[in-house]
Amino acid sequence: MKMQLIQKQRVAEMVETLHQVAALPEAEAQCLPGWFYTDPEFFDLEVRTFLSKEWHCLGRADEIPQPGDYFTAQLFDEPLLVVRGDDEQIRVLSNLCRHRGMPIAEGSGSTRKFVCSYHAWSYARDGELLNAPRMRDKGVTKGSCALPEFRCEEWNGFIYANIDDDAEPLAPRLEQLEVLLGNYETDRMRHVATFEEDWHTNWKCLVENFMEAYHLSVVHPETLHHYTPTGLSRKALSDDTFTAYCANYPSSAEARGVGAPGLTEDERRRSTLFNVFPAQVASQAATLLVSLSIKPLSVDCIRVRWTLSTYENELTQDELEERIALWHEVNREDREKLEKMQLALSSRHAPSGHLAPSDYEGTIWDFYRYLSRQYPV
Repeated sequence: MKMQLIQKQRVAEMVETLHQVAALPEAEAQCLPGWFYTDPEFFDLEVRTFLSKEWHCLGRADEIPQPGDYFTAQLFDEPLLVVRGDDEQIRVLSNLCRHRGMPIAEGSGSTRKFVCSYHAWSYARDGELLNAPRMRDKGVTKGSCALPEFRCEEWNGFIYANIDDDAEPLAPRLEQLEVLLGNYETDRMRHVATFEEDWHTNWKCLVENFMEAYHLSVVHPETLHHYTPTGLSRKALSDDTFTAYCANYPSSAEARGVGAPGLTEDERRRSTLFNVFPAQVASQAATLLVSLSIKPLSVDCIRVRWTLSTYENELTQDELEERIALWHEVNREDREKLEKMQLALSSRHAPSGHLAPSDYEGTIWDFYRYLSRQYPV
């Protein structure tokens, strides 16, 4: 009991520290202390307070273009089945048989119906029960045993899900981000590849890393510096739902495609990086869209599902393979740094240093203020 009280007090002190850091003026902004990324009790509080109640990006709608196409996912304790039904609608269903809780699908694929591998209960592509062998006299009906459905929205070609039945809609809150991305025609980007990896780092570390330009020239001297150097990056739009910055290309950098016809020359000469709070980060360029969906598994482990999409057929297959290889290397470079840092953040000396100027780490200041808003004073 005494240990529980100590832990509860510690977490309360951490929330107060978060409020204090988020309340600093931008010119005095600081990093969060290390224990925010390593304390298991604080991670549990994050899950209970907001992570399990927020919208999470699961992937791209054209990953499942035809009725019966599906892929599986996991949000905290909920196994999910993302499927396109016969009516062309995408649904996010519970991936648990209504009999004994066996997952009814794994990985991805296409099917006429879902059949549980344990007792052969079968379900239609909209989750309706089709057959429960030898259960006619047990009161099992289509109405009582359909797969539960979770909240789902499509926005700009992304699929979002929320396991909180009381969640407010997402799309109306993304109007400013729509303005920022509008000319890129993000909804028309064509899915090319999906990859999934487990990283041994706290979920906030990857959000912050992806969304700051300060490290670009240092961590990625061969992969990114020549076309997105730190010094040319500029903070972009942000509000309560997202933050963003523009990684501008130097005049010496090679052109990276034409993209949508409505793009300005400035838009063609940059990558626009954004974070839909809490855990989707993405890079939108003229001909390439890369989105990372971060699924927190524990205080020091995340599952990263990242998709790569391109604008129509402008890039050749060889060019696409080069871009995929580039992003694998960029992610490897980031992962290596974050996993080393995660081990060190448990130190009592893990710093709360100053954030870099707004163009380089102002997005992290936005992220901290989002986090602070999740814990009403």
